[in-house]
Amino acid sequence: MSFKSRGKQRSDMPNTTDEKFKRFVLGNVIFEEGVDELLRSTNMEPYSRLIKAEVQKSDRKLHLEQIAHLPLERRYVWRITSALKWAFGDFDSGSVAADRETLAPEDLGKLVELVIVRRPIQFCLFLRALVGAENMERLVNEGIAVAKDANVGGVTIWVPRSGQNTRA
Repeated sequence: MSFKSRGKQRSDMPNTTDEKFKRFVLGNVIFEEGVDELLRSTNMEPYSRLIKAEVQKSDRKLHLEQIAHLPLERRYVWRITSALKWAFGDFDSGSVAADRETLAPEDLGKLVELVIVRRPIQFCLFLRALVGAENMERLVNEGIAVAKDANVGGVTIWVPRSGQNTRA
């Protein structure tokens, strides 16, 4: 599959000819619960048509024009960023620590599996596609630095304000 943007080869997308990436038949993929519904949603239709055109090595221009006319709230990136907003809007590490201490081991295992198996890689790929490889790396490294410095056992809330990091 070729990823291009406005006729240029995109440097922010992974090299799919690399041995680390596998080609597969989408119909053979087992999705997480609820993903099928997301893939078939009305908002995904322009993106599905674009992917189909890429697979068939057809002209992508019409599909990109359709996506370009979508309002922000109907775009794929909005779904992801708004989910992150709601997921982390009231985040505090103290509540996470309390849950970690009180969850049954099997429940903690389920949570860890949900978070660790794919999410860090998916998030990094999302950032790379959105802001480029260098900015993705910088943002992730900044996040790691803040997290290492945070008081994880207590309450840690990080709020960026005017270029400053404020922790309470």
